[in-house]
Amino acid sequence: MGRKVYVVGVGMTKFEKPGRRENFDYPEMAKEAGTKALNDAGISYEKVQQACVGYVFGDSTCGQRALYQLGLTGIPIYNVNNNCSTGSTALLMGKQLIEGGIADCVLCLGFEKMSRGSLKGVFNDRVSPMDKHVEHMANLRPIESGPITAQMFGNAGREHMEKYGTKTEHFAKIAWKNHKHSTNNPYSQFQEEYTMEQINSAPSIHDPLTKLQCCPTSDGSAAAILASEEFVEKHNLQSQAVEIVAMEMSTDLPSVFGDKSCMQIVGYDMSKSAAEKVFAKAGMDRSAVDVVELHDCFSANELITYEALGLCQPGKAGEMIDRGDNTYGGKYVVNPSGGLISKGHPLGATGLAQCAELSWQLRGMANKRQVKGAKVGLQHNIGLGGAAVVALYKLGYPGEQRLQAVQASASKESDFKSAAAFKEIQGVLEKDGGNIVKKIKGVFCFKVKNKAGENGVWYVDAKNGNGSVNFGGSAKPDVTIVMNDEDLVGLMNGKLNPQTAFFQGKLKITGNMGLAMKLKDIQPPKTGKSKL
Repeated sequence: MGRKVYVVGVGMTKFEKPGRRENFDYPEMAKEAGTKALNDAGISYEKVQQACVGYVFGDSTCGQRALYQLGLTGIPIYNVNNNCSTGSTALLMGKQLIEGGIADCVLCLGFEKMSRGSLKGVFNDRVSPMDKHVEHMANLRPIESGPITAQMFGNAGREHMEKYGTKTEHFAKIAWKNHKHSTNNPYSQFQEEYTMEQINSAPSIHDPLTKLQCCPTSDGSAAAILASEEFVEKHNLQSQAVEIVAMEMSTDLPSVFGDKSCMQIVGYDMSKSAAEKVFAKAGMDRSAVDVVELHDCFSANELITYEALGLCQPGKAGEMIDRGDNTYGGKYVVNPSGGLISKGHPLGATGLAQCAELSWQLRGMANKRQVKGAKVGLQHNIGLGGAAVVALYKLGYPGEQRLQAVQASASKESDFKSAAAFKEIQGVLEKDGGNIVKKIKGVFCFKVKNKAGENGVWYVDAKNGNGSVNFGGSAKPDVTIVMNDEDLVGLMNGKLNPQTAFFQGKLKITGNMGLAMKLKDIQPPKTGKSKL
């Protein structure tokens, strides 16, 4: 069975429409996601012993270029490409490195910088890895206009309708659900709720799929820090460790070409095979699962995957949807993040974004989209060509687990004017951190909102070691301070009186008020006019 493997830190960027965000090439997005994961784990990059980096569109050794920003430590860096399951493939590789005793701490990172519009092949001078799949589909159903991937999954949906009587409204209900879920996810590319009428009347891509039932192309990155049991306990990470109980990959089986089935062409049996192995290895039943992140590249794929994963019996997905057993209040909550349809689908990052969402859910950090009492999470990530990865997660040390109310920031540090003040606080700690920690012995959480409505979270740790300042993360604060960005700048430079700010509701403090009064001890010298 090998050693136990835990997720001890996760981080991701907001997924964006390709080209929308400036200065967002893959090195920048990878640095952001990787830094957030390291901060969440509370470790430095020097602790990482190996790294697995996934991306689909890019030259060789992009993984090195991405990670060299975090450090030049000479560790092995493996570049991974497995179509849409690239991120979870990198995660599986990292898990196996720890499971087999090769490493104790592995960084798994995925990113993608994509072109706008539907997916297209890059190389025209060689055989496509999908040629046999498309040829087999063409023998079953005529090729139509429209993106070939949408035709493949749309045809799987048509087959399900013909075989089991599934209705177009069932596919639309899945899209409605995922768009609704995304309104509570600050990392989601789309955060807009649509009516069933809007979903059904959206432009048709390939019947029964409309545009709002198809995932977009996206730019973005996600990362996870994996660790062995020994590493977790040595670094006191039990309170945030999420165990990967079981994880399996399956590639195509004879049925993909042997059966006359469009559902098989898009990986039904791959998903089924991986799921059966995972539940058998974990010794769990499907009823133990609370929250699911699965590969809804198209609403049709989410529907057939319910059955492939064993969440319902074959042919019963429509009934499951009608009962509401795929959302809050039902048997399972599927894709609380908004899924690929709404959160977005940067190919190399998707599997690791699923891991991040499930980790937040199990740690109680998912804020408005939190699944109440979530104890077991199920992940499914599939890539045509093909590879399906399925995993089960649970809290690693439930007796020591604490609920962490503050999620890592979705925005970036440079989006906030107050970032300069926190850099100065870091400078103060670097000069005299040991004495300050002895004097204060507390962790401060600053929750800041900028003019764009984006939330940023800083942790000022004046309790451990020589102190530190981190943007994002999940440390347990003794004091939480909530302010708008410009008000915090005013407070730090002396233009805003703290008592006035408090009574006007501009400054909100929860936790140990005595510790809050000690903030003056880490006052940056350049802002000494303020009386924190």
